Amino acid sequence: MNDRPLFVIGCPRSGTTMLQLMLHSHPRIAVAPETRFLEPAYYKRRRFGDMRDPRNRESLAEWIADDKTTKFRELGLDRAEFVRQATQSPASLGSVIGTAFRMYADRFDKSRWGDKRPSYVRKTHILRRLFPDAQFIHLIRDGRDCVASLKEMPWYNLDTFHAVSAWAEAMDAGAELRRSLSADTYYELYYEHLTDDPATEMKKLCHFLGEDFDPASVSPEEAAKVAVPKHKVWHTNTHGEVTRSRVGTWTTRLQPWEISLCESALGDRLKDRGYELTGAPQAAAQHLAAFRATLRKRSKNRRSKLMNDRLNRLREPGPVPALLTDGQRAAAGLSPLRGKSAEVWVG
Repeated sequence: MNDRPLFVIGCPRSGTTMLQLMLHSHPRIAVAPETRFLEPAYYKRRRFGDMRDPRNRESLAEWIADDKTTKFRELGLDRAEFVRQATQSPASLGSVIGTAFRMYADRFDKSRWGDKRPSYVRKTHILRRLFPDAQFIHLIRDGRDCVASLKEMPWYNLDTFHAVSAWAEAMDAGAELRRSLSADTYYELYYEHLTDDPATEMKKLCHFLGEDFDPASVSPEEAAKVAVPKHKVWHTNTHGEVTRSRVGTWTTRLQPWEISLCESALGDRLKDRGYELTGAPQAAAQHLAAFRATLRKRSKNRRSKLMNDRLNRLREPGPVPALLTDGQRAAAGLSPLRGKSAEVWVG
């Protein structure tokens, strides 16, 4: 049976929580609420040292479980049991991290685990290092609706120019993933199609994932009771049925200048994705200049982080890829794990 990890990615406010719950409603799949330990653990790998040393695996597991920034508690796992299992996991960074998600799936008696975080759309290089057999589901929504929704979030403290840039980056990243990843690794799904005909779209998605379709995935409101933390009040819509009620509401939620900016700055990307433009007036020169400056600054920050990561790879303290599935072990040149104890990774 397929045990590949899966990741839901996309621009923030593109419906990824709704899709998380639809997938979580499948009898074989558990998709965790957003945590904050996967990416930081990867970037802190030199601090925690060689994962071939069980003491380092224990130290990393304790950080994941105890640090206030990781949101580990939202997985509903026993802290001591996680530390124990992570310490006994195969000797790699990805195995320690993956143990948390595997235990989350075990909590619901499910065979596959997934993770949802929109910003992963720009960080699949990290995810593929940690989980080389992962599958990615890119949920795409009209950029104007994403911008309108982002502006209304209590946690979003950036401006319209950043919101527009976030959608542009997600589309550009998706285009690169579509070119570079295989058809059984990367899948694009449109929010508008999903909300219009959930059953048909989930059948297609299950085929990509190598899973049988289950009607429960079309009605995720029950899953919301256990898979959406109560403090996330902005996800109240996920507690009801899948609906098209929010499609196209940007027409009343964006100001005229913001509509002009979206269509001037994102026009080609919108059209490439099948979204129609309204013919709004060209955005003001100062607004376009501010958008381009924001996009450049964000791109520069990403390039700097990528360069630092490349340098860190030269001084990597130990193995990175997870060794928890047959696909992961095959990528490392190891035999299947079934019936065997964890093996020490050999570089």
